[in-house]
Amino acid sequence: MGHRLSKIYTKTGDDGTTGLGDGSRVAKDSLRVEAYGTVDELNSFIGLLRAELTANHHMETILSKIQHELFDLGGELCIPNFILIKEEAISRLEQAIDALNEDLPPLKDFILPAGGKAASTCHIARSVCRRAERRVFSLSQQEQISPLALQYLNRLSDYLFVAARVLAREHGGTEVLWQRS
Repeated sequence: MGHRLSKIYTKTGDDGTTGLGDGSRVAKDSLRVEAYGTVDELNSFIGLLRAELTANHHMETILSKIQHELFDLGGELCIPNFILIKEEAISRLEQAIDALNEDLPPLKDFILPAGGKAASTCHIARSVCRRAERRVFSLSQQEQISPLALQYLNRLSDYLFVAARVLAREHGGTEVLWQRS
């Protein structure tokens, strides 16, 4: 097991740097910190989404698993040359997408992020997931990153899009179609 924090403030970051999992220090605005920080933000929004669901909701189990995987992904990004996300996680997301998408009508137009509180929260998580994907891609242009990290975030944003469509229907909302000007 890793280090346990007995003291929350260390003052080591007062100079604008932070420690990575391998002990090295980088600027707090480095691409690596931006990448895992955005993954952390995404994880927080998924926690908010889970708070909108009932305790026995069918998405609860997968969202819980996703939160653990996002924590793993953050750890992977925090430790250079470390891999935690496996292909099984991507396959699990693809299966979840297929299961949710099965009963949805095909999309013929773009939809706006709406459809009730849970669906809207899911859309926020989706847009943060896309930003995390962009941050991880930017990092991958400068440092070695597992391609599975990008694949995972790409599938996760797809999952969140389909989940938002399902939640809009479950909570009495409707999908708001984009009306072209």
